[in-house]
Formats: sequence, C-alpha cells, structure tokens
Amino acid sequence: MGIVQQPVPIAADRSDIFPLDRLRALGAVAPTTRARMDQLVELAKSGLPRMYRKGLFAHTVRGVNTAKGKAVRAEGDSLRYAIDVALGLSFTSIEEQRRILKGVTAADLISTTATRAEFSSDPGAVALAAWTSAEAAGIYAAPLFNRLTAWLESGEPVNTVDCAWALLAAVAARHLGDTARLTTMARNRLIEAQGPFGLFPHGLPASSNGRWRAHVGCFADQVYTIQALARLHVASPDEEALAAAEACAARICALQGPAGQWWWHYDVRDGSVVEGYPVYSVHQHAMAPMALLDLREAGGTDHLAAVVKGVQWLDTHPEIDTPLVSEEHGVIWRKVARREPKKAARAISAVTTSIRPGLHLPGLNLLFPTTYVDYECRPYEFGWLLYAWLCGGTVAGLSGRDPKQAVSRTWGA
Repeated sequence: MGIVQQPVPIAADRSDIFPLDRLRALGAVAPTTRARMDQLVELAKSGLPRMYRKGLFAHTVRGVNTAKGKAVRAEGDSLRYAIDVALGLSFTSIEEQRRILKGVTAADLISTTATRAEFSSDPGAVALAAWTSAEAAGIYAAPLFNRLTAWLESGEPVNTVDCAWALLAAVAARHLGDTARLTTMARNRLIEAQGPFGLFPHGLPASSNGRWRAHVGCFADQVYTIQALARLHVASPDEEALAAAEACAARICALQGPAGQWWWHYDVRDGSVVEGYPVYSVHQHAMAPMALLDLREAGGTDHLAAVVKGVQWLDTHPEIDTPLVSEEHGVIWRKVARREPKKAARAISAVTTSIRPGLHLPGLNLLFPTTYVDYECRPYEFGWLLYAWLCGGTVAGLSGRDPKQAVSRTWGA
C-alpha cells in the first residue's frame, strides 16, 4: 500500500483531547435539545454495531415486518459509509470503538478503508478516505491525494460534494504533504460556481447536471461546501472563501421550513426552493449542525437557533405522527417523503422551475402528500452525527494555534 505514515506516535483516542464544546454550546441556548442530542449520540453508538458485518459496514439497515413485529435487516456494503463512521468514531473512546467494531479501533477501520479507496473508481470515496486519514490518523495518503489532484486537473465535470470533500481533505492534510495545488483547484471550482444568492449547483459546471437540472443544487451541495470553505479560511485566511460560506449559510437558514425542515432542492439562480421533500433526518441532526457549527467556529455567523430548530423537527415533525427515532431498533428512520411514483414531484418541479424560477405545479401537495416514512437508516447518518457533535476543537486547530490539534496519530494504538 502506498500510504505515507507520519512518524509521530501519539494516542489514537481523541475523546479526552477534544472537549464537548458543541454540546455545551447547544445546552447554553436550548438545554432540552442538548439533552435530546445526548440521547441521540448514545443511540448512534448503540445502533452502529447492528450495521457492522465482517469488518465492513452495510449500505443500510432496513425496517422489515416479521411475525414478531418490525425488525431491522442489514443490506449491502458501502465504502463511503464506512469511512464516515471511522471519522465519527475517532472522537469516541477506544473502549467504545472496540465495542462497536467488535474488537478493532477506528484507526484500524481507517487503514482498511484507505486501502480499499486506492482501488475505488468513486472520487467521493477517495476524497473521504484522504480527509479521514489525514484528520483522524495523521496520515498523508499520497496515492489518494495524487488521484484527487489528477482528477481536478483533468478539467472534467465534477460533483459539488466530491469537490468539497477534496478541499476538506486538502485542508486537513496541509501540514502532512503538499496539497496546495489541490486546495487551489477545489476552492476555485466551488467559488466560481456559486450563484448570486449564495447557493451552489449540483454539478461543476452547473451545465453538467443536464438541461432540466442545471439550476438545481441539493442540500448536501450546500452544507459540505460551507464546511470546506469555512475550514479553508481558518487554515489559511481567505476572506472570499469565508464570505462564500456565509452567503450560502444565510440563504439556507432563511429558507428553513417553519418546523425546522432543511429542504432538499434549491434554485441556484434566484435562491428559492425547487422541491422541499424528502426531509432527511441526517440533515436535521448531523449535516446542518456540522456545517453551521464549523462556520460559527471559523468566525462566521452564529446559526445555533436554526440548528436547534432543525434538531427539534425529529420529534415535532408536523407532516406525520410516526416517531422517527426508534430506540428499540437503534435507528433514526431515514426520511419523510411524498407518496409519489419514482420521485415524480422532484422531476416535475425541476422542469417547471427550469422554465421559470418559482414556477410550481398547482396542487402538488394534494397530489403527492408528505406522509411517507422511509424505514431505513444508513451508517453514515450515525457517523456524521457523532462527528458533528463530538469534534469540538477541530476547526480551531486548523489555525495551528491550538496545541491540542498540533498532533499526528498512528494506527492501531
């Protein structure tokens, strides 16, 4: 394997190095929500072992009906999701890691997934593995960074999320290897694509997303880009990057639903919502908090009120009466969606808004009501939940001024 290991051995357990700053900040403004997040953190730790099989993480665990009632069944395998889990688990204690991973540690999982990523054709998996190896293990995964650099140098269209992850990897590894070229290319591709209202399209360039969807950006395109640009500003002060992250965060917060919903598809041209559903649980408890708290810690605007509102939707969603958090099954059910055939509402809304911004088919909510619950839960949802709420100190450490972050790690300690 071509991965380069930095020669500074330190502990592989960051649970006592990084304080629970984010949960404390949450508790200061919303004690009840803090208590709920504490419960969800523990739920993630108890639910992940059900998703772990033979050294790998399943693609999903799906709720199935049995003679004894609903049960969950693990299905498939996902390299991306295993990497996400490894990053989140690196902020738990070694004892918790070994319990969840059946004897091994997050560092062991990082090593395994980084090796698998070397042979992956998925740029997103390569970027995630490079980021996680650098940040959580102090490892400069040279083959992965070489592939990411060549990928962006090719000039071919890229997905916004994959590009944001490449920038996150480059920022995390900047003191371990030469990531300057990758940083510049990823940063510029993102900023050049930003729309006039702060939002980012799904593809770079936007036209690569097709005629009817060139104007559309999804929620993930916004949050990972906010996170990447905010961290870049901390690592090497970049006011333009921070301003871009600020504009995007301000817009998605302005568009947040009345019950705290983080909507799914946006129109980059006029900063409106193309289609709100599904509302994904992971956006509410993990992805939005992860990005907005990164921005806050990077010196940007404090959007804690929006974070609180988003988390509260998990228990107070007005769309349905069905609970989304299941302690019994160790899951948070994946999403609330429309009852529709083959994502019809999203397809219709993409076409109508491509013709004219804000043009929506009348009666869409009556035709496709938002009463469907997706009874599955994917490992990355818990990986990001742990990371979002337990990684306090990581952003500040990118400046090089925090001695708690000025460390490297070895695998398998």
